Amino acid sequence: MSTKDWLEKDYYATLGLKKGASQEQIKKAFRKLARENHPDRHPGQAEAERRFKEVSEAHDVLSDPDKRREYDEARDLFGSGFRYPGAGRGGPSGGPAGVSLDDLLGGPGGGLGDLLGGLFNQAGPAPRGRGPRRGQDFEGEAAVAFADAAQGATVAVPLSSEAACPSCHGTGAKAGTTPRVCPACQGSGALHRQSGAFAVSEPCPKCLGRGLLVDDPCPDCGGSGRARSTRTIQVKLPAGVTDGQRIRVKGKGGAGANGGAPGDLYVQVHVSPHPLFGRQGDNLTLTAPVTYAEAALGAEIELPSLFNGNFRLRLPAGTPNGRVFRVRGKGIVGRGGPTDLLVTIEVQVPTQLPPAAQEALAAYAAVSGESDPRVKLRQVSR
Repeated sequence: MSTKDWLEKDYYATLGLKKGASQEQIKKAFRKLARENHPDRHPGQAEAERRFKEVSEAHDVLSDPDKRREYDEARDLFGSGFRYPGAGRGGPSGGPAGVSLDDLLGGPGGGLGDLLGGLFNQAGPAPRGRGPRRGQDFEGEAAVAFADAAQGATVAVPLSSEAACPSCHGTGAKAGTTPRVCPACQGSGALHRQSGAFAVSEPCPKCLGRGLLVDDPCPDCGGSGRARSTRTIQVKLPAGVTDGQRIRVKGKGGAGANGGAPGDLYVQVHVSPHPLFGRQGDNLTLTAPVTYAEAALGAEIELPSLFNGNFRLRLPAGTPNGRVFRVRGKGIVGRGGPTDLLVTIEVQVPTQLPPAAQEALAAYAAVSGESDPRVKLRQVSR
């Protein structure tokens, strides 16, 4: 991304945020907007795709602390009254100085591009012309089962993006014809006009900035030269991936231009809940119901594990409700070895008792000699 783009685009406004937004706010705003405008939800809608690209570009800069700092410094510098030497004064012939934004950002004489280059540890202004450009980052989503997220899995992530039309190979012209150079801009794709002290460049309205005109458009792409391309990427998710986690797959985004590196693929993971197991950090959790007699007298109970069948857990006599037992090696199968399973005991109090059980419980209460467990409560309240 060039400094010129940074000066012209308000990434905070794109995400609906103010400049001092936190990283969590940036992340939350991006997820919301990316989900609302994702091309998979709006197939064939150019406006949604354009909006999706804008929020992805804004997130790419603002989520990176170094890029964000440079972006803020560039916009603060240009928006704080900086004036290029000679702006607003006559040139050597007494006419307008003719300083364009391109001159400010790195013309033959240096300008703001040199100043920003020193500020951001660059080696001077970027060279003109079309150099290598990194490909666009892609966004995808993957839904996985709880067990697959815990032990790791390979999932198929469908991607839909724009690519060169296979019929016209990106020219936009019907087979057997070729585009011609736009006579309005002479193939540059831009028109220049003087606005005070500045020479302003605007996209050519005749060719819409392409520099070429198509007299006989390709019937498959309507002359745009672009077509929707759908492909599926196999992505390996690490063991222990959590719901909402964003996985980066390097080099699986859009192709780079002019020898540039490809972009990356970012996959947001959605983990389905499990009817029995939960997560606490890297450990699994399980709630085990037990009877009053098992908790009071002690027992050996059989419980399920997520991966290795059932196992037996011994409860000592007098186990209280809510006690947590740590079962080693029954958790997530990660690269550092399996984590643990945390079993929470839930004592079940019967809501109905047969007469014989009621008599036995009454006899127990009479002979147990238990003291009132609420004595301390009343003492503290006085």
